[in-house]
Amino acid sequence: MLLGCVGVGIGVALALGQGTSEKPGTPAASGGLMMDPGTFAAGSAPILMYHAISEVPPGAASPELFVAPEDFEAEMAWLADQGFEAVTLGRLYDAWHGDGNVPARPVVISFDDGLQSQFTEALPIMREFEWPAVLNLKVSSLDEGELTEAMVNRMIDAGWEIDSHTISHLDVTTLDGASLEREIGESRTILHERFGVPVDFFCYPAGQYDAEAVAAVRDAGYLGATTTTLGLASPAEDPYVLDRVRVDNSDGVTGLAATLGELGS
Repeated sequence: MLLGCVGVGIGVALALGQGTSEKPGTPAASGGLMMDPGTFAAGSAPILMYHAISEVPPGAASPELFVAPEDFEAEMAWLADQGFEAVTLGRLYDAWHGDGNVPARPVVISFDDGLQSQFTEALPIMREFEWPAVLNLKVSSLDEGELTEAMVNRMIDAGWEIDSHTISHLDVTTLDGASLEREIGESRTILHERFGVPVDFFCYPAGQYDAEAVAAVRDAGYLGATTTTLGLASPAEDPYVLDRVRVDNSDGVTGLAATLGELGS
């Protein structure tokens, strides 16, 4: 299953993403709902995938990729109530393959593309919980002013991890040679040089990948990569095709709980 990613210009509602979700079609939740998300296999953890944290703009082509700030905050509160604690993908990887450790119920909160609402809305909410997040940042979001370097640095100061989402959000399965290396390898170099932080993971735009793209990600020095395939991330999984859980506008706490419950045992 391949799910979409988002591209939004400042103050303008553009068409968002490609593909559809295969998650259960559950309604948004009311506040205070307590649903047990189940027990995950040893070492497994959900990597949640968010896009815009805002109300749906009029005429948005993919309204499911907008999550209202109050819904996002309710989802974070529900996760905390269920004993989850947010960690970076790097910390999860270290626990899997090194000598690191994670909480009893880790969850990775990831944001694709690099959208202004991720700074203005998601960052303050994550700070309320003292949780880090993962920003899958496309370089063009900086070049176009969707996010500024100052904004990203403030996210880094709050503990956020910066990972690459290419330069131009191109389908990497349509690229080869120098163009593939530029979108995958050069994007890592640019982000590392601009922010002085490790850029150890890659996120495939729109979840599209093939053997050549995976090889390019590995050759560029990344430790792993995330897809849009629905599932839990696991140490038994190929680190270059890690599953995630997309959170949609219509999910709310009920939908998120139902999805995690189906993935749990």
